[in-house]
Amino acid sequence: MVLATGNLGKVREISQLIGDVVELIPYEGALPEETGTTYAENAYIKAKAAFDKYNLPSLADDSGLEVDFLGGQPGVHSNRFMGLKSDQEKYMRILELLEGVPWQKRTARFRCLVCYVDRTGAAHYFEGVAEGYIATEPAGEGGFGYDPVFYYPPLQKTFAQLPAQVKNQISHRSQAFLRFKEYYLSTIESMRTTRRGGEDKNE
Repeated sequence: MVLATGNLGKVREISQLIGDVVELIPYEGALPEETGTTYAENAYIKAKAAFDKYNLPSLADDSGLEVDFLGGQPGVHSNRFMGLKSDQEKYMRILELLEGVPWQKRTARFRCLVCYVDRTGAAHYFEGVAEGYIATEPAGEGGFGYDPVFYYPPLQKTFAQLPAQVKNQISHRSQAFLRFKEYYLSTIESMRTTRRGGEDKNE
């Protein structure tokens, strides 16, 4: 199965989540531009490109940080927020925009939408959401993207402060990909049951 991403951080996370049930082949070359207006559209653009290129089932995700005080921004534009290039530039800009905003108004969430294009070319979607707050300053060395400023109340740490194995249990991306994994395993079992039923009829 092709994983349509050039983000090495995502490759590591996703491999840890579903690598035990599918062999992931990284997409080589440039992916098409994400021109969609929703996470689902952007995820489909990448997954369909991988499907067309390799003629194999494919997976892609689109995710973003939604800050309530900023009207849901940066949202689908999280990867290219205000034209900034580095992760640090982007999350520091978020902190600047929220300077002086009280804690109770700093609510935010990470949202992830996974698109799975199966062997027939049909698309299936799986969503994951992690609720939290925007911290007043970055903390932690792990993760990537906006992780250093995304504070997760149940564990009282930013995503960047969490060990990878802990983050992979609660993150938006892990939720979405584990839902895909559950679906994928159920379809395999269904195919096996159908196959066994056919064999029984032929006996």
